[in-house]
Amino acid sequence: MHILFLCTGNSCRSILSEATFNHLAPEGLRAISAGSQPAGQLHPRALALLARKGISTEGYSSKSWDDLPLTPDIVVTVCGSAAGEACPAYLGPVLRTHWGVDDPSHLSGADQQIEAAFEAAYAIIRARIEAFLRLPLEQLRHDPVRFKAELDSIGALNA
Repeated sequence: MHILFLCTGNSCRSILSEATFNHLAPEGLRAISAGSQPAGQLHPRALALLARKGISTEGYSSKSWDDLPLTPDIVVTVCGSAAGEACPAYLGPVLRTHWGVDDPSHLSGADQQIEAAFEAAYAIIRARIEAFLRLPLEQLRHDPVRFKAELDSIGALNA
């Protein structure tokens, strides 16, 4: 099963999601990430946070959804509602859900406040991924309506 974490820039939240998912997921589950308008580089604070958590970032990059190597089974948008952020709409025959997380990469201010925002975003993402990994995936694969409902309820979880 392949999960696509999608946002606009693919430099922060979707990368945090992809790397964390792949770090925690058992064999047979794999995440990728992409953006509708990729930034072209990963946010240094996202990379530093993942390193502090012991999560490898090797091989990850900011990439376009036009360059995906496969068709995902599930698409999870992670765009937040801050500043009226628009989320890209993936138009494929896949199961879609929204797990909005406000973007810490656009904050300005004291380093301590920015780091706290990155930690908060990571905590939400990790809690949602852990909830996903506890789902009875083999059962849900055969019941897309229930699977979608479960995915949507995960999107309401906060750390």
